[in-house]
Amino acid sequence: MKKQLALAITLQLSALSAGAASAQQSMSSAPPADNTAAHATRPRTVQHAAQSESVAPPLAQTAPARATSAPQKLPAATAKPGAPNLPPNLPAVPPPVVPIAAPHLSVDKLRTRLVEAQRLFKSAPVLTAGSANTTSIVTIAALDPASAQIHTMRLPKGTLLRKDAEMTLATSLGKTVRLRILRPNYVNTAVAIYDTATDRSLTPLLIEYPIEKGGRYREMAYYTSAHPALINSDLVRSGQSYVRTMLDLAAKRLKDKGVYIAPDLIDSAERLCMVEHVDHQRFLIEDRPALYEEIFALYALNQLDTYKYSVSTAGAGGMVQMIPATYQMLRRMHPGVGLNPDFVLGMRNHGNALEAMLIYINDTWNDLSYNSEVAYALATGLATKAELVAAGYNSNPTRLPSYLQRGAASWRTLIPRETQMYLQIYSSVDKLIPMKPRKIEKAGAPPAVNAQATVLTPAVPQALPAM
Repeated sequence: MKKQLALAITLQLSALSAGAASAQQSMSSAPPADNTAAHATRPRTVQHAAQSESVAPPLAQTAPARATSAPQKLPAATAKPGAPNLPPNLPAVPPPVVPIAAPHLSVDKLRTRLVEAQRLFKSAPVLTAGSANTTSIVTIAALDPASAQIHTMRLPKGTLLRKDAEMTLATSLGKTVRLRILRPNYVNTAVAIYDTATDRSLTPLLIEYPIEKGGRYREMAYYTSAHPALINSDLVRSGQSYVRTMLDLAAKRLKDKGVYIAPDLIDSAERLCMVEHVDHQRFLIEDRPALYEEIFALYALNQLDTYKYSVSTAGAGGMVQMIPATYQMLRRMHPGVGLNPDFVLGMRNHGNALEAMLIYINDTWNDLSYNSEVAYALATGLATKAELVAAGYNSNPTRLPSYLQRGAASWRTLIPRETQMYLQIYSSVDKLIPMKPRKIEKAGAPPAVNAQATVLTPAVPQALPAM
């Protein structure tokens, strides 16, 4: 019995050993396991084009896969060395629309169109302070060069003041256009407009912009920004001529009233009419000659209304950016000149504002010229008359002698930082914008004296003639 049991155990052990050996031989002849198959449902990340050819074995499917889902390989003939191996069935990205530029209008034709646009605006129903959405909607007029028609389009004020904002609008004449905000700046916002059907640009003309104060409607502004579609060399020269002519007329009126302004001070004032409106941030990062041309274009486009609605955070307003306290001081010191008693109206009137500017510059220089520190700085080349006048216009001129005394050749580092930038802009304008110096009058011309001593008329405000 024991022998039979031992024999049975031996036979079972032999069977087990044979099975194990057979299994081991089967495993050694099988191909190595593919770890990718275990993760076939996990998305793969292809880092290089060459890896796209190695694809995991597909899972069992109950339905045949679509032909478009299988990976494809670009033909060797179309592949370029170093080019990415992208699937050919990806949808092509359409190129951005490049509108066809509109032809530039001559200065005279442009002004005629601006008058037409304003007449078109004013012929529409007038919004009142109680009207719905009185202050939230602006209207833009643009010329279609193909048809010579003026289209108007309305949009939210919030959109107008958002840089790079784009929207599709229907015009008053039924055309669908695309409008983009290039440079938001209230009434002086620059835009680009093109016809979506033809990709042809329209010429922006005028904006109708509701002015509000304290959330309440005050007045309707009509203004033309220096849109890129408008600027050309003729327009720039026209703006430069406007500033020069207005300054010369203001100086002549003052002379007739007994206040003589030296020609070099008028030259400085001409540059200050530019410097006052150069944005400091744009000055640092943009093309400076183009920035100055933009300002001259504004003068040409808006003329008497240029910077009419411009008010700084300090309350300085208009073309000459003078603050109320300084303006009222000049009225008290020079009653015979007859500056407008209303500050806002006085700053909006270019003739009146330029008279105030010239009087202030003249008084500033007369005071500085008697100072020994200033005389020494001029004699030794530490400062120039033009930059002292400019620094005195932007900041407190009575502190300049102290800066010169303490700083000597480094006096510019002691003036306020804003004034330092102001002088940099003045120097840049002086170098980049050619301005013909005015001639010094011959013998017999009265010297540049303090205008306060030349007041010969009673202290009664006089109204300036309409300009």
